Amino acid sequence: MKQKIYNLGLGTTLIVFLGTLFKVNHWPGAGPLLFTGILILVFIFLPVALINNYKTDGDNRNRILYIATWLTSFVVFISMLLKIQHWAGAEIALIVSLPFPYLVFLPVFLIVTSRNRNHNIYNTVSVLFLLVIISCFSALLALNVSKERMVDSLGISHNYNRMKNALNSMQMSQQSPVIQKIDGLITTSGEYRNVYLDYYDITSEQWNSDPEVLWTSGSLQKSGYNIREEAESVRNNLLTGLSELILLLEKTPGCEELSTAAPIIFGLRKTQNGSYNWDSDLIFSPVQPWLLTYLDGLETNLKMIRATVRTSPPFK
Repeated sequence: MKQKIYNLGLGTTLIVFLGTLFKVNHWPGAGPLLFTGILILVFIFLPVALINNYKTDGDNRNRILYIATWLTSFVVFISMLLKIQHWAGAEIALIVSLPFPYLVFLPVFLIVTSRNRNHNIYNTVSVLFLLVIISCFSALLALNVSKERMVDSLGISHNYNRMKNALNSMQMSQQSPVIQKIDGLITTSGEYRNVYLDYYDITSEQWNSDPEVLWTSGSLQKSGYNIREEAESVRNNLLTGLSELILLLEKTPGCEELSTAAPIIFGLRKTQNGSYNWDSDLIFSPVQPWLLTYLDGLETNLKMIRATVRTSPPFK
């Protein structure tokens, strides 16, 4: 039995190792390997190993320790899997998993081992060191994955900015109501972006030329700056303007299909009373750089719509 458990553990370790290797190198198949390996580890290998050890131990008083060990492993490894795969609920799972070993496993371990007079204190020290290593690994994992996503977002913003510069070179000779409304929204979107750039003491020129300036901006420069109040005012103006643009597109001949796609493009959803609201909470979040990336994308989409409307039959 021990040999079978050993072989199962070796196979599981190999699958998880390969999944990690594939993930680090961005090779295809990393997700299925990690998913399979961690599920086997949590739901097959650990239960089998713990049950076998429990039967060998023969002390019913240690049952709660084995349950706490499996439960802690389940919470920690599943939260890691969610975070690595960027799945929904990863942030909450990681917040739960960081203190979980100290709040659940450690008290049970200390209570159970305190009953055993022959227990070696070095085993307790080893367990404490193991918990510290798990916590550090989980924290570093969260930081590393979040940083990767932030770097990707900055790269997307850079591409948006280059596209906006190309669209700016197009001359808009006709000033139809739709184009006027779009120009106003571009200005409002820029104002909303500047609220956060000013908070970080970054100019629009710096952001447009190199979004990675956000990494080197340092600490916040305006400690007494009420960013929430000012952001809310501009955000409401932006939502009102986008809603008005969609209604204007619906009434403009030749723009009916564009008006249908506009809410999805802008990240809006239609409410029961017929008005529009934000489809995501991202617009409310000051977390950088995702809000700035959204605004860059919104401005780019507005300019593309403006270029499309300018060349459409009704405005020739």
